[in-house]
Amino acid sequence: MPETEEEPKDTVSPPEEPGERSFVRLRRPRDGESPLAAQPELHERVSGRKPGSKFLRLTRRGEQKLRRVAEGEYEVTRVGSEPASGMGRVVAKVRHAVIGETLASSQLSHQRLSKLKALAIFSSDALSSSAYATEEILLVLVLAGTAATAKAIPISLAIAALAVIVVVSYRQTIKAYPNGGGAYIVANENLGVTPALVAGSALLVDYIMTVAVSTAAGVAAILSAAPSLHDARVELALLFVVLITLGNLRGIRESGTIFAIPTYIFIFGFGGMLAVGFVKLIVNGHIDAAPVEHQVEGGAQALTLFLLLRAFSSGSAALTGIEAVANGVPSFKPPEWKNAATTQMWMAIILILFFVGTTVLAHQIGVLPSESKTVVAQIAESVLGRNVLFYIVQASTVMILILAANTAFAGLPTLASVMAKDSVMPKQFAFRGDRLAFSNGIILLGLASSAVLVVFGAQTHKIIPLYAFGVFTAFTLSQAGMVIHWRRHREEGWRRALAINAVGAIATAIVAVIVAATKFTHGAWLSIAIMLVLVAVLWRIKSHYDQASRELGRGLAGAGGVAEHFYVASAGRPQTVIVPVEEIDRAVLRTIAYARTLSSNAVAIHVTDDREEAEKLRQKWDESIPDMPLVIVESPYRSLVEPIVAYIEGLDRTQPNQMVTVVLPEFIPKHFWQRFLHNQLALRLKKALANRQNTVLVDVPYHLTH
Repeated sequence: MPETEEEPKDTVSPPEEPGERSFVRLRRPRDGESPLAAQPELHERVSGRKPGSKFLRLTRRGEQKLRRVAEGEYEVTRVGSEPASGMGRVVAKVRHAVIGETLASSQLSHQRLSKLKALAIFSSDALSSSAYATEEILLVLVLAGTAATAKAIPISLAIAALAVIVVVSYRQTIKAYPNGGGAYIVANENLGVTPALVAGSALLVDYIMTVAVSTAAGVAAILSAAPSLHDARVELALLFVVLITLGNLRGIRESGTIFAIPTYIFIFGFGGMLAVGFVKLIVNGHIDAAPVEHQVEGGAQALTLFLLLRAFSSGSAALTGIEAVANGVPSFKPPEWKNAATTQMWMAIILILFFVGTTVLAHQIGVLPSESKTVVAQIAESVLGRNVLFYIVQASTVMILILAANTAFAGLPTLASVMAKDSVMPKQFAFRGDRLAFSNGIILLGLASSAVLVVFGAQTHKIIPLYAFGVFTAFTLSQAGMVIHWRRHREEGWRRALAINAVGAIATAIVAVIVAATKFTHGAWLSIAIMLVLVAVLWRIKSHYDQASRELGRGLAGAGGVAEHFYVASAGRPQTVIVPVEEIDRAVLRTIAYARTLSSNAVAIHVTDDREEAEKLRQKWDESIPDMPLVIVESPYRSLVEPIVAYIEGLDRTQPNQMVTVVLPEFIPKHFWQRFLHNQLALRLKKALANRQNTVLVDVPYHLTH
């Protein structure tokens, strides 16, 4: 019905047929009521059939863009969250097709992991190391001759003992810090900012190198079965990183479902191979080694303590990923810390059995490293023969090696979000993406690890020395922080807990020194340098956020008179409004009308290199807009932005304390490609003036319809 000046009534016109949408008449607000603009209407405004009639269409619940939650509170629906532009909708559809539909924040609790899925996500890195840690030990020992490889067994047992110490220590960390964050959180709370930045940097390097090493090792396993693909090593590694990145962008729960099956295939396949191997050893007393080409020949170096320590540091790569569970405690289903502690215990048992079992079998069979076939592939062929079972073990090994990168994709984004909340990393890393995963951290990890793979040619042996030091640096700081934690809080059983963490701190510190000393010239120096650069960058980020917070006066709302002083001082400052104009048109007229509402001290400014044309504009201006002055600035060098900036600087010198508001008329073409057909004066001005103090920029858009 048409609007009238009579006392309005709330009426709803009934639908003509069942299922037809209802309409409510749009009315004017009664006396004393707030205007309609103050209370957003949740239904669509449509025109009626009669001239001048307007109606509000009662949209269905699933079509509304806003939903009223309480007085003064609204919630945006899925429909309201969709992009408004056609191109934006196309991009959103492509994104949803690749990573899935957007999840609401309320669904976060449903993304928690069970212990079985968490084992697949958080332990794949640690479990996969059993496929290459033995080979790394043998590669060092063989430099002293083939007989020296017998020392691999005691070295593996020493590493297993270290794993027990670390796991027991981290179980206490999990209980004390159930909100996750691992070494960074522990160091930050107990040791201070600088040790926390060192721990955070070490973990960031560790996670990036984990992705690079695991994918490179997975590609090496593929090449053992298909040597013809050797020239495509880097391309294959990059392809796997892209696939894992996309999988993790789909959300932690869905990625857990995707990656759980390959992990358990590896556990049963690899475990079955070891079981068959030991049964054959017990029954037959020996296993014949399968023939292998390009076997590494024994060297003539002396079997010194330094060489043994170097082999130990190489094999210590088996401990990478142990801290991932402690970092990801919040991802578990309740009770979080208990489920996390149980998962870490399972992981440790499987890791030790696989690692030590592989080393013992390699020694008993007489396996030596080869350029064409991995140690695990040689063991599998010797134990099972080159048949379907051999290829199943190889395929499962490839999968777990590649999926080991998933541990880093679960750890780094969470760590980055914690650090971002502490203002030591960019704030963007604290935000969740469409699938409630920390998408920015996932993308950063994918790009950084891809760069490492390209630089080092996806060679496992070249990348491993780069990240062992970071692992044990984080271990040491975490355990040292826990020692301080127990001394401060003195909870029940704190003396026993302190002793465990103290042993862990000392043991991992010794290993960190060993790794740094024995691997320094082999690449550890680069890892240390990257960590130091990261610490400097993170410190600079933190300093910026702290300084910005002080300058912005955040928290002044609770400071009483201080906040009031700042507000009144700002509100009372003089203001000059400037409207840059090129000619008189609807967009300019609309902008001028708005500028007048801001201040009586408003002026239009026109920059020209043609004085004659400028005088014509002034004449039209005086006729059309006599109540607003027009300033003409001649620009003999044909620049447009710089003269306006110079004019504003002149105003600053005239009245230094004033606020200058630049109101920009900006017309918006209907199609994006049409924007390239017009000069972008408004955009250029915004870029030039954005960093000026006491300058406010206001856009007044005018939308073209064709």
